[in-house]
Amino acid sequence: MNADLSPDVASQRQTAPTRFGIVAIGRNEGDRLKRCLSSIKEHHERIVYVDSGSTDGSLEASREFGVTSVELDMRTPFTAARARNDGFRKLLEREPDLDYVFFVDGDCEIVPGWLQTAHQFLDRNPEVAVVWGRRTEKHPERSIYNLLCDIEWSDYPLGMTKTCGGDAMVRVAAFRQVNGYRPDLICGEEPEMCVRLRAAGWTIWHLDDRMTLHDAAIYRFGQWWKRMLRGGYGFAQGSDLHGAAPERHGVTESRRAWCWGFLIPCAVLILCVLFGSRALWLLCVYPIQIVRLAMAGKRSAGKNWLRAVALVVGKFPEFLGQLKFLADKYRHVQSRLIEYK
Repeated sequence: MNADLSPDVASQRQTAPTRFGIVAIGRNEGDRLKRCLSSIKEHHERIVYVDSGSTDGSLEASREFGVTSVELDMRTPFTAARARNDGFRKLLEREPDLDYVFFVDGDCEIVPGWLQTAHQFLDRNPEVAVVWGRRTEKHPERSIYNLLCDIEWSDYPLGMTKTCGGDAMVRVAAFRQVNGYRPDLICGEEPEMCVRLRAAGWTIWHLDDRMTLHDAAIYRFGQWWKRMLRGGYGFAQGSDLHGAAPERHGVTESRRAWCWGFLIPCAVLILCVLFGSRALWLLCVYPIQIVRLAMAGKRSAGKNWLRAVALVVGKFPEFLGQLKFLADKYRHVQSRLIEYK
């Protein structure tokens, strides 16, 4: 990767300083949104907050910070992708000369210094469309589900990657070139956009720098189950859009969900009918898989076992998410957001 600017570009940067804006999105985030906006209040004149039908006073709270607030039209099914696109348009209407836009979820706080790190990296590397850093969980000690989120954030590879998360700084020119996020996706809109960006010749970079503190606030098994179901839906939708070679987007994840969440249980059931209850021994493949994943882990023993159990058990809601996507596609309906908070 060419890490230096050409003399012409460098000269332009000296006479025209980089300008970036921020788009925050939220729905009933409450105090989390206040902490989010507090972490970036010095940029309030270049912040757009997009609210998606909150009923907890989030919209009013955002206005107290002096940011531009947009109320999403809820007559159309809400998606985070649509909220981000609307925020981007509003921000560029107000600030048409922006070079970059940082997208952040309303349940996150931006770590001091990250915005400068991100825009300087994009300044130095004009072929990069998106740069993102490390998201960490704010309260991993409060529940095993928050801890699982923290482990998940740390699993993303660093360097040049195929995808990014919801918090990321995006080059305005690249975002416009691919027409932003697909507004009809209820999840997985970030990796889907990255597929199109890479196809257009751009690159995506994940830096080993702290970017945001996330407050998952997942305290019940049912919340975690819905989150995994939504993930399965996203894998199915991604595979449907970009599953062909060479991209194969979402294909591996979808196949794993079908294998562990459906095919193995069905095979055991059929063998039980044919050969009796002795076939139930085949279900031992699940604890064996848990042991295999735990032993391959590189964290503490406790975290390795927790992550291994979650990966295996999570295949069942992921499979249900796959089924939901197929049902929606067959009925030609736009699914509403699968919310877990």
